[in-house]
Amino acid sequence: MTNKNLIYYGFILSSLLLIVGCSSATNRELINQGATITPATKSSYKLQSVPPPLSKVPAAVYQFRDQTGQYKDKDNISSFSTAVTQGATPILMKALQDSNWFVMVEREGLQNLLTERKIIRSAKKAGQKTAVAINALKPARILLEGGITGYDTNIRTGGKGAEYFGLSASKRYREDHVTVHLRAIDIDSGQVLASVSTSKRLLSVEYRTGLFRYVKYKRLLALEAGYTTNEPSHICVADAIEKAVHDLIIEGALKKVWKFKDPEAMYSQVIKNYKAEKNELTVPLSKAAK
Repeated sequence: MTNKNLIYYGFILSSLLLIVGCSSATNRELINQGATITPATKSSYKLQSVPPPLSKVPAAVYQFRDQTGQYKDKDNISSFSTAVTQGATPILMKALQDSNWFVMVEREGLQNLLTERKIIRSAKKAGQKTAVAINALKPARILLEGGITGYDTNIRTGGKGAEYFGLSASKRYREDHVTVHLRAIDIDSGQVLASVSTSKRLLSVEYRTGLFRYVKYKRLLALEAGYTTNEPSHICVADAIEKAVHDLIIEGALKKVWKFKDPEAMYSQVIKNYKAEKNELTVPLSKAAK
């Protein structure tokens, strides 16, 4: 092997080692980094842009469950770990509170709450035979129901790559979808006041490059480097839930279930954007028939 080839392969090897070294340094920085606040999603900013209500609505959420029944699938082998988060109820509770449209009452941990209230009632002051007074629980006017109804994997897959004289580079991607349904129910009548459905895609991308070449008789040189990026599923679920709360508020306002503090808010850009998005996704029956 000539000196020119030695310099060439040495340069490639040094470049790949530099990439691996930089990746290791980055990984160490991430490991040493402390806990941070969960990053806001795009839908959370939309949720905060909704005009304020005439009056906040007392609402309750008992359970917002994973209704997909799916488990993680890796290399065609199913595991006992579920495909989506099982903590959708606290995510929904936070989204409802962040909207500043609802007064949330605790119902998911109702049994624990009632147990503590019993303890307070049974507690007696020294020398007093009567139970300690405690206020009544605040009732809700709206019951919020629904769940994570869909998690579809490999909706779209693909990639591209090239290889020449033992040098290769490729890019592959996979797209998954998570779907959320949310509805508001009038507790007095049991009537479904408004119902919405939202979906969010999860994108996974893999980049890979490598070198595979015989540099001498019975001497094979193989180098490889790459990385993969995956959207966190719980962040995507939170995004879909926050979008559902955003759409439910506007849908309820359009159906006059509740009102904005400023009547002119019905003509705001938030309402126009929602109507435009809904009309864009709605396929007319005449076109669907064709």
